[in-house]
Amino acid sequence: MQKRKIGPFEVSAIGLGCMNLSHAYSAPPAPAEAAKILHRALDLGCTFLDTAALYGFGANETLIGNVLAERRREYILASKCGMTGVDGKRVIDGRPETLKRTCEESLKRLRTNVVDLYYLHRWDKQVPVEDSVGALAELVAAGKIRAIGLSEVSAATLRRAHGVHPIAAIQTEYSLWTRNPEVAVLDAASELGVGFVAFSPLARGFLAGALDEGVTFAERDIRRGMPRFLGADFSANLRLLNGFAALAKEADCSMAELALAWLLSRGDHVVPIPGTTQMANLEANLRAANANPGGAILDQADALINAATVRGPRYNAATQAEIDTEEIPA
Repeated sequence: MQKRKIGPFEVSAIGLGCMNLSHAYSAPPAPAEAAKILHRALDLGCTFLDTAALYGFGANETLIGNVLAERRREYILASKCGMTGVDGKRVIDGRPETLKRTCEESLKRLRTNVVDLYYLHRWDKQVPVEDSVGALAELVAAGKIRAIGLSEVSAATLRRAHGVHPIAAIQTEYSLWTRNPEVAVLDAASELGVGFVAFSPLARGFLAGALDEGVTFAERDIRRGMPRFLGADFSANLRLLNGFAALAKEADCSMAELALAWLLSRGDHVVPIPGTTQMANLEANLRAANANPGGAILDQADALINAATVRGPRYNAATQAEIDTEEIPA
C-alpha cells in the first residue's frame, strides 16, 4: 500500500470512509459483516479510518470502538464534531462547550483516549470559526485529540482557521464529477501544507458503475434528495458512463479504480476515502493505490466527466446553505 502524509501522520494512500457501515444509503450490514470489512481493511494495509459522531447518531463510532479497540495502534483514527444527532434530528452546533462535550462522548464510544484527527464537521455560521477552532486547540493541548481538521469549508475559512491553530486536513467532496475544490481550496491546502481528504470519491456509487436508470433508492437513502440522482439530470449523467467504462477497460482496471487513480493524480496531498459495505469492493478500492492507467487515459477521463458535463447541483438548496465550499462559476 502506498503512503501519503496527512498533517503529522503517514497514512495509506486510500483510506476507508466508514459512514455507510451504519448510515446514509441502503440498509447497513449486520454488525458481524461490518466487523469483517473493518478488519479486512486493516489487514490489507488501510491505515486511515474516517467516522463521525453524526453517522448513525453515534452508532458508527460505537461500531469502530467495539470492533477495533484491540487494534487501535494499527490505524489513524479520524472523527468529527459540530454536527450530531439531537433528539433524532441532525443539528449543527459549533459552540466551544458543545465541541468539548461531544469529544468526550466520542472518546467513550470509540473506546480510546485520543482521536488522531478531529474535524469540525460543519462550520456553524452562528459561531466564528476562530472560536470553534480555538476549542479544538484546547482539546489538542489537553491530549484529547492530536490534530485538527475542517470539513466542507472554503479557502478563506481554511485560512482563518489556520491562523488560530495549524489545520492538518480539510475534507470535502471531490471526484471527477464534483470539482468544487478546484476553484480554490485544493490549492490553498497545498500552499498551507494541509492534507486534502476526498470524501465520496466514487460519487456515491455512480463512478463505480453501481447505478442504472432503473435503480430505486431506499427510503432513507440520502441520494433521494440529491438533484444529480433525480429525473432528467440523472438520465443525462448516466450517459457519461459508457465512455468511462470503455476507458477503464482500456486501462485494464475497474471503473472505481480509474476514478480513484484520477484523484490520486491530483496532488500528493490528496487522500480519497471511499466507503463500501461489500468485501469485493473494499479490495478493489484499495488496489487502486497501485493502479497505473496512464496519463492519457486519466486526461480522457478528466475531459469526459467534469463540471461542464455533469448535470445538476450536488446538494439541494437546504443542504447547500449549510456548507461553505466554493461554487463552480456559472
